[in-house]
Amino acid sequence: MDEISVRTAVEADFNGVMDIAIAATRENAVVIPDTEKLAQVVYGALLIKTGICGVIGPVGGKLEGAVLLSMGEMWYSKELILEEKAIFVDPEYRSAKGGRARKLAEFAKKTAEDLKIPLAIGVLSTQRTEAKMRLYKRVFGQPAGVYFLYGAKTGLSEGEEGES
Repeated sequence: MDEISVRTAVEADFNGVMDIAIAATRENAVVIPDTEKLAQVVYGALLIKTGICGVIGPVGGKLEGAVLLSMGEMWYSKELILEEKAIFVDPEYRSAKGGRARKLAEFAKKTAEDLKIPLAIGVLSTQRTEAKMRLYKRVFGQPAGVYFLYGAKTGLSEGEEGES
């Protein structure tokens, strides 16, 4: 079996990253996504202007998973921070050997180390939350807080889609 590796996504990966991003919003979104806004965030990361994206899979081909990171300022500071927007592994590859989710998390961690800026990453999901938290604890250590979601759940209901 080939070693699973995460590479930095490039512009040719746009369609594959969008497929992953849309699948991630179907599973984890809190509100209905706007595909145009999503495309802007993805494209900015592929150009490494507003973020960076790590992917598993061939350039321009079907991707097994991705981590989307944005770079910006906290609301109270001008210092940069790397913020995870999503880590998502295609359901087809979740039970396969290789530890794809862990490798994507490690890509995010290494990116923050290379850029010498903090990484804000967390679990905002109402599905398989404990398993995701265990993975993050193994990669990142103890959490610095917790999210609460009031009046909503993650994942879109059947038939809901993002606006175009």
